[in-house]
Amino acid sequence: MAESSYATMANYPISVIGSHYCTPNQVDVVISRKVKTLRYGEFVVSDMNGNFVFKVKGTSFGWHDKRVILDAADNPLITLKQKMLTEHSRWNAFKGESTDNKDFLFTIKRTSIFQLKTELAVFLANNNSKEKNCDYLIKGNWSDRSCVIYAGDSSAIVAQMHKKITAKSLLIGKDNFMVTMYPNIDQAFIVSLIVILDAINAVNDAAVIGAAAGAGVASGACF
Repeated sequence: MAESSYATMANYPISVIGSHYCTPNQVDVVISRKVKTLRYGEFVVSDMNGNFVFKVKGTSFGWHDKRVILDAADNPLITLKQKMLTEHSRWNAFKGESTDNKDFLFTIKRTSIFQLKTELAVFLANNNSKEKNCDYLIKGNWSDRSCVIYAGDSSAIVAQMHKKITAKSLLIGKDNFMVTMYPNIDQAFIVSLIVILDAINAVNDAAVIGAAAGAGVASGACF
């Protein structure tokens, strides 16, 4: 039902990063991260044959967190930058390695401050609704590492993510995500949304782990 809903509205490429990242057929990719990497936020994106499609580099500078998405030849495509001191965990995206307003592509933020399940709204640079009407909506359950990306506030699905667990991934210690992207959607754009989704929820994961560790220390101190 979701696929037919999407097919009726997306008979032309939806390009955000580049039209050459839009294909007329459905595409599946695997986003892989080394769980224990020293450089958090780094991924590789591969097709189902194991060929690199995109790479993601994560950096921290000052109070800011940043990700850069590169193509398979290491050319920078998108810079994702966390906006500090915001209540809705906002990230902004820019062309190439730029962070200038003239190269602004889109912004993404939580739809509410407190959420039991993840819900993020995406507003493209040409959106003039003053963030009243989103261009894309991401809904999911991060504990299950799954999400669905919708076109606007509709039931039309443009991409889906779920956790991919294999015997190989368990042995080499990687966290893998399978992403299905429907026809005519910008694949580089979808990857950037997944990377931001991971970054936003990583803060919550760290907070939960920290709280649990603190509770353990406090509990131990009572004995």
